Amino acid sequence: MSSQVHGRSVAPVAGRGLRRHVPAVERLDSPVTTYYVLLGATLLLLVIGLVMVLSASSVTSLTDSGSSFTVFANQAKFALIGLPLMLIASRLPVTFWRRAGWVVLAGAIAAQMLVFTPLGVSVNGNRNWIALGGQRLQPSEGLKLGLVLWGAAVLAAKRPLLDRWRHVLVPVLVPVGVVAIGLVLYGHDLGTSLVLLLILAALLYGAGAPSRMFLVAGGAMALLSASMVMSSGNRKQRIVSWLAGTCQDVQNTCYQAVHGKYALADGGWWGVGLGASREKWSWLPEAHNDFIFAIIGEELGLPGALVVLALFLLIGWACLRLVSRSDDMFVRIASAAVMAWLLGQTLINVGAVIGMLPVIGLPLPLVSSGGSALVSSLLALGILMSFARAEPGAREALTARTGLLRRTLAVLPGRGRGAS
Repeated sequence: MSSQVHGRSVAPVAGRGLRRHVPAVERLDSPVTTYYVLLGATLLLLVIGLVMVLSASSVTSLTDSGSSFTVFANQAKFALIGLPLMLIASRLPVTFWRRAGWVVLAGAIAAQMLVFTPLGVSVNGNRNWIALGGQRLQPSEGLKLGLVLWGAAVLAAKRPLLDRWRHVLVPVLVPVGVVAIGLVLYGHDLGTSLVLLLILAALLYGAGAPSRMFLVAGGAMALLSASMVMSSGNRKQRIVSWLAGTCQDVQNTCYQAVHGKYALADGGWWGVGLGASREKWSWLPEAHNDFIFAIIGEELGLPGALVVLALFLLIGWACLRLVSRSDDMFVRIASAAVMAWLLGQTLINVGAVIGMLPVIGLPLPLVSSGGSALVSSLLALGILMSFARAEPGAREALTARTGLLRRTLAVLPGRGRGAS
């Protein structure tokens, strides 16, 4: 029961059998907020992704393999691989990740080179996969992770020298950045190349590189992107149609973009219901992959689409907390790079679906079908959770909560010392 003090009701304090009320603002300022926001948003997006992959792929999967669950089962398998890796990554110390960048990046570059061997596989004109053990793997996803860890470690060590051009260019931009992006571009994967560029830009920005360097680098990358667009007739037609705002070849060049808008229009405010999409009946290409957001909008309507976007914004907010609250420059730079990777890829994917950006073939992180992308995204988020556990007071708070849980379980029937 509450008591009256100066005419106001005061809740009993903890220790008298009742819980002390903690204002919401104080809870948000808790040292474990970042960790739990990352964990909760990741798990929710993963569940939404698995459900929507099952729904979006059921028809084409049944047509291609005779089972509606083939694509979903493959995605679930990689989720079961990625989740334990995420949890292990979240328990490893920051020092481990600072040292691991060299190994991860070297392994990813070596794997990317295998794309141009007989192990390489081309999909829709992009040679960016390798076939191993009956599985198709995408080494460029490892490049994203390696570039984040290695680049953050190098730039954190060189930060006092970044006002000089050569310390910015070598070795982050040249030779490593050029080699990594060049290998992906040589496989004609413009979308992944743009994400790698975003990661590089975020690394330099987080490290505090002078703004004039971004102008020069931005101009060079714009010319490189333009040359890639001009080198592909299909890509050029898509970009030109997007810039013009109209498309004459609706049955070919703009077919996917048009049917993505049809899906969103059919969904309207409240959606047609989970599993009731019309566009997934072989009308919308890559419905379970690059255009899964269109199926989310069609089946779950505006609320479903906004929930997905809100969860990505929560991840971005958690990354900003890491950047602003950590005193470790490596953590700050790496967190900024992962934020640019996940949120930048989300922006490009959603922008293509709603028509604000051209279609360049990028999946929606954690949601779209794709085993390599799912595992790399879960690993990146696990690393962020490791950073969050290293925040001042976070490890002690998490340990205290674990102890409270154990004490609570100890009083349950069958958990005592005399339980048989």
